[in-house]
Amino acid sequence: MTIILWILVFLIFLYTIGFALTLWKDKNKVGSIAVFILALVTIIIPFFSSIR
Repeated sequence: MTIILWILVFLIFLYTIGFALTLWKDKNKVGSIAVFILALVTIIIPFFSSIR
């Protein structure tokens, strides 16, 4: 079950990174950076909750 959840989190990360790249190509650099930070937080936060 844990593996399925990590795969789901990784897929969300990939989708968000794809959206950030789309924003970057559309010359919306501030929005792209914000979405990229959101994607990083999406990957980092589950590590803290799984350590508990």
